[in-house]
Amino acid sequence: MAEANGLWRIPLADIDLGPEEEAAVLDVLRRRWLTMGGVTAAFEADFAALTGAAHALAVTNCTAALHLAGLALGWGPGDEVIVPSLTFVATANAVRYTGATPVFADVTSAADLSLSPADVAARITPRTRAIIVVHYAGHAADMVALLALAQRHGLDVVEDVAHAPGASLDGRALGAWGRVGCFSFFSNKNMTTGEGGMVTTGDDALAERLRLLRSHGMTTLTWDRHRGHAFSYDVVAPGYNYRIDEIRAAIGRAQLAKLAGNNARRAVLDAAYCALLPVAAPDLTLPYTTTRGAPAYHLRPVLLPPGADRPRFMAEMKARGIQTSIHYPPVHRFSAYRRDDGPTLPITDDVAAREVTLPLYPGLSLGDVEVVVAAAAEALAAARQTQVAT
Repeated sequence: MAEANGLWRIPLADIDLGPEEEAAVLDVLRRRWLTMGGVTAAFEADFAALTGAAHALAVTNCTAALHLAGLALGWGPGDEVIVPSLTFVATANAVRYTGATPVFADVTSAADLSLSPADVAARITPRTRAIIVVHYAGHAADMVALLALAQRHGLDVVEDVAHAPGASLDGRALGAWGRVGCFSFFSNKNMTTGEGGMVTTGDDALAERLRLLRSHGMTTLTWDRHRGHAFSYDVVAPGYNYRIDEIRAAIGRAQLAKLAGNNARRAVLDAAYCALLPVAAPDLTLPYTTTRGAPAYHLRPVLLPPGADRPRFMAEMKARGIQTSIHYPPVHRFSAYRRDDGPTLPITDDVAAREVTLPLYPGLSLGDVEVVVAAAAEALAAARQTQVAT
């Protein structure tokens, strides 16, 4: 049963924080420089090395990264950007921030919850400027097909890599396939700074534009002036305050050192789910039982059988102390995006109505996975009883 204080026996996600992060934060405090400076620069260099990108810029969150990407690429009113609807709303919101219009495309199938290249192709118009590709659950989208499509039509590709730091496809890191990669370090991600993000690119001119827009369009930073490298500055664009700070950058460096090991642990746990669930609950559909490249295994989604009572399933899991979630309510169904002439996305709508996310994080044990699987089988039986009763 769930504990009386509101904590879960097995939460959906948990953070791998330890003495490394504590020491890193204390080191920053003792340096007495808290705003973006040398530790941030080191974090950016470390992250650039991970992705193979020429440039990595730390920012306040992935939403800021996406917004900066659109601004730097010149999106504006009258432009269209194709995005999935099966994503966190920030993917579409960032498009709107630039004045451009998000155009929703369907996912590939119940087995592959990433953008369908065929459906993307059907939604390209003369106004289309770019495609935002989300690597859902830490699994690579079909980047070969999507990049070929983009190249045929002269479109930019931006990768939303919020779920997939450390993942790769054909030996190339996710986030290094498109013009820009946008990463999240929110507290439930594979690596965290609490709030934070990173934007990567291999384009020198684009990196300079991103750098200016990140900090008010200023030509020098407080850190530059503190070190005596500059005495004043010019403002060359109406930029934003999307800077990260030294404390979060220090946590990020410690987290980055753990990322490969933690992603490997996630792979072991996900493999256990994929082995046990088809036996214990054969009516559940498991996306991503086969994958492209080397995933980051951020989420373990399952799809309930059609007609099963999802709220009952999740309530039964809660009663057993196990937290679940939904990834995601489809963006095109939100009040802010819903239109009478809205897109037809049959696979997205079907998946979004049946998806439940099970716990997955490095601190989970194989015994915990067995507990979750047994609970899921019992919860599904209860959810199907409700279906029969109705």
